[in-house]
Amino acid sequence: MDLKIFDRLESEVRGYIRSFPVVFKQAKGATLVDETGREYIDFFAGAGTLNYGHNNPLFKQKLVEYLESDGIVHGLDMATGAKRTLLETFERVLLKPRNWKYTLQFTGPTGTNAVEAALKLARQVKGRPNVISFTHGFHGLSGGSLAVTANAKYREAAGVSHANTVFMPYDGYFGPDVDTIVYLERMLEDRSSGLDKPAAVIVETVQGEGGINVASLRWLKELQRVCRAHDMLLIVDDIQAGCGRTGSFFSFEPAGIQPDIITLSKSLSGFGLPMSLVLMKPELDVWQPGAHTGTFRGNNLAFVTATAALDHYWTNAAFASDTQRKERIARDHLENIVQSYPGAGLSVRGRGLMQGLVSQDPTFASKVSKKAFEQGLVIETSGANDEVLKLLPSLTIEDEQLKKGLEIIDRAVADVLAEHDAASSARVLKFGNR
Repeated sequence: MDLKIFDRLESEVRGYIRSFPVVFKQAKGATLVDETGREYIDFFAGAGTLNYGHNNPLFKQKLVEYLESDGIVHGLDMATGAKRTLLETFERVLLKPRNWKYTLQFTGPTGTNAVEAALKLARQVKGRPNVISFTHGFHGLSGGSLAVTANAKYREAAGVSHANTVFMPYDGYFGPDVDTIVYLERMLEDRSSGLDKPAAVIVETVQGEGGINVASLRWLKELQRVCRAHDMLLIVDDIQAGCGRTGSFFSFEPAGIQPDIITLSKSLSGFGLPMSLVLMKPELDVWQPGAHTGTFRGNNLAFVTATAALDHYWTNAAFASDTQRKERIARDHLENIVQSYPGAGLSVRGRGLMQGLVSQDPTFASKVSKKAFEQGLVIETSGANDEVLKLLPSLTIEDEQLKKGLEIIDRAVADVLAEHDAASSARVLKFGNR
């Protein structure tokens, strides 16, 4: 397969092409097809952008109809019929059934644009520059978002210092017996702790890039309580864990909390089209007209497909229930893998169809990902050292295909462990011969 043009003209910054060195040509549902016609099961879903699969036929039909009617494609923040329909649908399907009141801000098209707007807004509202983020958190790679992102690889790439952020330990950072909320609250209460009073706290309920670290519902409730007690805004970054990835549309719903600000992107459009939103409580909308703009904050094609996604999948509880059922299939299979290799140091963590197979060996997940790709499965890694095999299949994946992908993981794990055992035996023999 010819990749020479990519090597010759594209920057060294390219990443996923190195893990999956083929030229993809087509995609449908949870299947990718390369130029040779070989099919791959997709357990990556565009890093969580394709919760409803590739080329969802319902969304595609709506999109084609809209284009053929010469509907507005680019509209800045002007009023359009597509935006009006989306706003009406968002309110009817998501806000009113929950008795929530939020104002919606359409930001630039990517998740980091939404985070930038949320941080800027929080600082304006509270008149304080400091923000609390958490260990292993990931919120984007533009300036403000990178400042609240923990991973050293990304932070060092900026070439500048990152100010006005204090990192606190995420739930479970010191193990299951240490309540990190107690630590956070003590730092806030002690005027000599050195922690300047923050404007806001930003958090992911499940840290995707950070290694599928899951905050407990109790921890999230306590975090909201601390924010209220200390006059800080609670920002939930629901860009990867939201839009149904963990079951409910918003990942924080089972905790019974209501953030002050919510960021959404990735699967919001439903079709892989760029679109981001900031939801803010109405009293926080202190923006002056035009104070935060962007040329591509009016992607009307994304409005059309986002409306179709909400109307088709989220008007009742059936879709969320089906995601939870598929979670049990994936989780049971991964737990069986762990039980099958008791000495391998493997474990499982996650929520919904956002699951991680964790290894104590930092090279393990990458090796399994490579083996799995050779057998027809696209799956990535995450975590500070890429130590987590990250399962992110589309929520619409058929049971048969989901199970087939899990079986490929099983075989890939067996192959990697067998090679490790063989290498260990060879080292023992070599040492013995000496």
